[in-house]
Amino acid sequence: MTFSLVGRCARTAMLGMVVTSSSPAVAARCAWARAGVGAVATQNVTDPSLGPWILDLMAAGRSAADALAEVVTRAPHIEYRQLAVVDAQGTTASYTGARTLGRHGRASGKDCLAAGNLLAGEMVTAAMVRAFEQRPRDHLADRLLDALRAGAAAGGEEGPVRSCGLLVVDQVAWPVTELARLWALWRPQEAEYVQRALDPAAAPSYRVPGDE
Repeated sequence: MTFSLVGRCARTAMLGMVVTSSSPAVAARCAWARAGVGAVATQNVTDPSLGPWILDLMAAGRSAADALAEVVTRAPHIEYRQLAVVDAQGTTASYTGARTLGRHGRASGKDCLAAGNLLAGEMVTAAMVRAFEQRPRDHLADRLLDALRAGAAAGGEEGPVRSCGLLVVDQVAWPVTELARLWALWRPQEAEYVQRALDPAAAPSYRVPGDE
């Protein structure tokens, strides 16, 4: 129920990601970036702790692929997670667990990687990558938004989109989050999303197609 793209600007070394979902407050749980280090999308049945963990490993000198491999090996309930990573060199890596929801996919390009689950069509992630690559001299935020629009135009996800987020870092790690207007929607679901991170199988609203 989410699609996203992590990307790097080769011209400025900015890093960032864009994400949208039928779940509320998606950026608070799924969007992670650190200046000079990389960007991470943590999605599907989200464990928000995986984003900072991967960034810490990359800050210590690990590549995107090496950092992701360690987390995939050590993290609990990893079969429920979908992860996309770009490091400061523009190298990307991704993981999609066996219990990822619905039609899911990934596509990589120069300095970027798109991933999604419960997608309406197979071309969503490829369309995002093409849009991101089209104007390499534009500001990274504009390119990320181009990717998001292209993903939506290619069909997006199966459910209605309820939230989205854009996170870009340059020389300092000062991400800004705006959640006040989403609080009324998020509050009644807060405990359930914590449950989904800690024990996905026990979360009452989690359903895998075919398991009903």
